[in-house]
Amino acid sequence: MSISHRGERFSGYNKPKRTPGKSKKFAVLAKEGDKVRLVRFGDPNMSIKKNIPARRKSFRARHKCDEKKSKLTAGYWSCKKW
Repeated sequence: MSISHRGERFSGYNKPKRTPGKSKKFAVLAKEGDKVRLVRFGDPNMSIKKNIPARRKSFRARHKCDEKKSKLTAGYWSCKKW
């Protein structure tokens, strides 16, 4: 099952994918209740170093990841990746 949204294909709702050649690194077709939104997040020029515990902890604290609850925001997905 794949979903087409504005000419882009997604494997399903709430499943992030990489976006080659776009202004952001990832895109996700977020669905919360009956609301659906295309969310793009991540800097394409930066590498993700989440395998380093100190960096992971610092990122999560800096972005207040414990407070991000809505699936319709880029912050939520960025924190989920970390």
